[in-house]
Amino acid sequence: MVRALFRKLRGSNVGNQIKDLWMLALPYQVAAVATALVAVGFTKLFVWVEHQNAAFIAAHPSWIFLTAPLAFLFSWWFVARYAPMAGGSGVAQVIAATEVADDAEKNDGSWRFLNVRIIFVRIGATLGMALGGGAIGREGPILQIAGSIYRVVHKLLPPFWPKVSRRVMLVTGGAAGLSAAFNTPLGGIVFAMEELTRTHIGKFRTAVLSSVIISGMTAQWLLGPYLLLGYPKLERVGPSFMYTLLVISAVAGAMGVLSGRAALLLDKLRRALRNKVAQGLFVLLCALAFAWVVHAFGPMSMGSGEALMDRYLFGPDPSPSWKDAAGRLLGSIMSSAGGAAGMLFGPALSSGAAIGGLFGSWFGVDRGQLNILVLGGMCAFLTGITRSPFTSAIIILEMTDRHSAILQLMYAAMIASLIAHALDEKPYYRRMTERLISSYTGLKERARAQMPYTTPRRRGDR
Repeated sequence: MVRALFRKLRGSNVGNQIKDLWMLALPYQVAAVATALVAVGFTKLFVWVEHQNAAFIAAHPSWIFLTAPLAFLFSWWFVARYAPMAGGSGVAQVIAATEVADDAEKNDGSWRFLNVRIIFVRIGATLGMALGGGAIGREGPILQIAGSIYRVVHKLLPPFWPKVSRRVMLVTGGAAGLSAAFNTPLGGIVFAMEELTRTHIGKFRTAVLSSVIISGMTAQWLLGPYLLLGYPKLERVGPSFMYTLLVISAVAGAMGVLSGRAALLLDKLRRALRNKVAQGLFVLLCALAFAWVVHAFGPMSMGSGEALMDRYLFGPDPSPSWKDAAGRLLGSIMSSAGGAAGMLFGPALSSGAAIGGLFGSWFGVDRGQLNILVLGGMCAFLTGITRSPFTSAIIILEMTDRHSAILQLMYAAMIASLIAHALDEKPYYRRMTERLISSYTGLKERARAQMPYTTPRRRGDR
């Protein structure tokens, strides 16, 4: 009976529709699993390399003046030689790819920002920077790697396959990458809506949801149902506490904007040097400046900053210091100036944590309230960089599983968003995206032609 039912469905319109839906969904599912596997492997390598460098520099502090220049120069040369678009944040490249993507293969420009070579170069350059202690994160690189995986899967589809939108694949890849990087499925969905497209999710909700779920479940299957930051202790706060959080959110949001502008300025200076030798010297100076920052402000200036967040949120005596805040801010700016890999997405969290902890110690709050200020600073700083307040709040909520702090996180994101827009009308990733697109002739016009997809609809549009 069951066999007869299948034969009947196979010859009917319903059977054909089921077949088409299955074939349309399969590329997203395959890419989601591949993304999770690569993200997990890359994360384990990144953490191992980061710990090896931290242990080495703890035993031999002065060696940072050798290891940092070698790492910065190697990563810069590796990117410049083999895949220039594998440098920088990774987030801006995914946004640029979605804006210039065209479902006509001959007109597609997304391959410049997402391809197979970029996957390998991005992994090598990021690990090279981590080995030298660079204040970079793995989240931005994972997003570009995920976008590249999704684009490769789309390119491998045979001609008889039902048409799958390339642009939707790229947006979905960014969401799946964020989900696998932070173990934050809701954050991946909101990120796709708020940052990658800045429009409604109606056109790609099924693809995003399925990819985020499959990517996240695969990562959890390999790593377990982990939380990136565990369960920090929080306490109830009164209305007056919100004024303290307001100050920290405003400062952290403003510093996020200023950090992004500083990184853009240094990136512009490096690009203005047409001679490769001059660019190499510029990268060397940035590396030496970074080594001085580590020497002056301490080892918390190095790496992704997860050690600092862990100490502030769970240490018996976090002892926040202005050196931690200065080291995280300057270290991440100097690391991004080399243009090789990583940049500001992940380090923004530790910079915000350092600011929140510092102000909390000045205000003399107790342990549970200090953790709220640390989380609020993280949320505000990330909002200052991305201008995506909902994404920032959801990511930190899922990283800590502290639902009781959701109102404080949203409040911090709102204040930071207001301050950031007052200081600079365009976010860091928007400016980087425009810079990347304008570097290729013809892509800027194509991106403008795609603007109905990348900007919110006005009332009355259909």
